[in-house]
Amino acid sequence: MKLLRYGPQYPMGREKPGLIDAAGKLRDLSAHCSTIGWDELSPAGLKRLAAIDPLSLPRVRGTPRRGVPFTGISKFIGIGLNYRDHAIEAGMPIPTEPIVFMKATTCINGPDDPIRLPPGSLKTDWEVELGIVIGREARQVSEARALDHVAGYCVVNDVSERSYQLERGSQWDKGKGCDTFGPIGPWLVTKDEVPDPQNLKLWLEVNGKRVQDGSTATMIFGCREIVSYLSRFMTLLPGDVIATGTPPGVGLGMKPPRFLGAGDTVRLGVEGLGEQCQMVKGA
Repeated sequence: MKLLRYGPQYPMGREKPGLIDAAGKLRDLSAHCSTIGWDELSPAGLKRLAAIDPLSLPRVRGTPRRGVPFTGISKFIGIGLNYRDHAIEAGMPIPTEPIVFMKATTCINGPDDPIRLPPGSLKTDWEVELGIVIGREARQVSEARALDHVAGYCVVNDVSERSYQLERGSQWDKGKGCDTFGPIGPWLVTKDEVPDPQNLKLWLEVNGKRVQDGSTATMIFGCREIVSYLSRFMTLLPGDVIATGTPPGVGLGMKPPRFLGAGDTVRLGVEGLGEQCQMVKGA
C-alpha cells in the first residue's frame, strides 16, 4: 500500500488519511480511520487497511497538498556518512559503526512544502535519503528480526545547514533540525511492496540538473543493521523515522561547493517510493 495524508497544513489536524490505488489515484480513507498513526502503522493496523478494496473508497478530486504521510513521530533519527563515496567527498573517515544524530521533530515538513533558509544561512545543502518507518516497538532486536518491526519506507530530504553543522562545535544536530529541514513523503510504502530495500535507486536534482544518482546497494550499513543497532541504544516506537544516509553529489562535495539559495528548486525521489519537489525561500 501507499498511505498518505493530504489537505491544508494549517490549521493543524486538517489533513485527511488516504491511499494511492493501483491506477495512481488518491482515495479517501476517512471512513476507516481519522489519520495514519500508531494504530494504522502496527502490523494489525496495516492488515486491516490492506483488506479494504481501494475502489470502494471515494476518489479525491484535484491535486490537494500532500502532508507528512503519518503522525506520531517521536524520533527523527539520521545516519551519517553511510555511503562510502559521500564520506570521501565530505573529507571524512569511513565510519566503522553507524554515525547517529537526531533531527528535531519540529523540522518535519510535507514533501512539496517550501524549504525556508534559516537566518544567516550560508551553506544549506540537500541530501536524498531512504527513510525507514517503524511500525512496532523495537528494543534490543536482532538483525534477523529487525525488519519485522518496520512498517514501510519513504523518501526523506535531509536538508542540512553545513556551517551550523560543521563550523559551530561538534553537534551535527544544529545544522539538521532547522524548521522545514525534514521533508518526508509523498507517501509511506508498506514493506510488502519493497522486497529489497538494499536495491533502490535514489536521485536528486537542483534546478533541473541531476546532482545525486545512487543506489541503496552501496550503503555501508544496511536497513537491518541500522534498525538493530539503534534498538540497542534507544527504544524505537511506531512512527519513528530513520534517514539512512545519502549518496555522493551533495553541494558540500562540489568543487567549488554549491549551496541552496532563495528561488532554487529541489526535486528528488527513491525508486518505487515517489518524488518530492521543494521551492527554496529566503529567511
